[in-house]
Amino acid sequence: MSRRAETDHPIHDILAERWSPYGFAETPVPVEDFRALFEGARWAASSYNEQPWRYIVAFRNNSEAFDKLLSCLVEANQSWARFAPVLILGMAKKTFSRGGSPNRVALHDLGTASASLTFEAGARGLMVHQMAGIHPEKARMLYGIPEDFEVVTALAVGYAGTPDGLPEECKERDMAPRQRKPVREWVFAGEWNRPWDPSA
Repeated sequence: MSRRAETDHPIHDILAERWSPYGFAETPVPVEDFRALFEGARWAASSYNEQPWRYIVAFRNNSEAFDKLLSCLVEANQSWARFAPVLILGMAKKTFSRGGSPNRVALHDLGTASASLTFEAGARGLMVHQMAGIHPEKARMLYGIPEDFEVVTALAVGYAGTPDGLPEECKERDMAPRQRKPVREWVFAGEWNRPWDPSA
């Protein structure tokens, strides 16, 4: 199932083809692909090369590990993510390892790593659906996550499937037209809220 973006300007196919499905195929994802996904995340940029990201991964073919991670998602996300072949929990270290000062860009760097993982997934025909709807403190308790790490997000990974069998709301989202704000609404030049004019 392809939902290629109708872009205003040409972009790389991996970006144009990227979307966040609710429906995943039951096809297992080869472990070698996941080695590459995490290698992609490994080489993401980060402030002072701190690499503050951490991930916990669970494969659906290990039901105990998968159900444990699934339980860290809010109920609405559990309803569809339980069909994904792989779930990942993303954390960020809130302080720098050297000196212990606060790392104000830790969340940004986790996002960069997750984006790199997502693009590597796209290059391999895989899809990633990132979620904010999680229970951070439940995850902290279940996995023994230290207080210095913020539990931020979860990711479902697999091959895009059909929306059949999904809750109706998820099915509608999977079938709805893709939309984005135009660039002029969020790229400014000169002062706040003055749209950047590339012809100037």
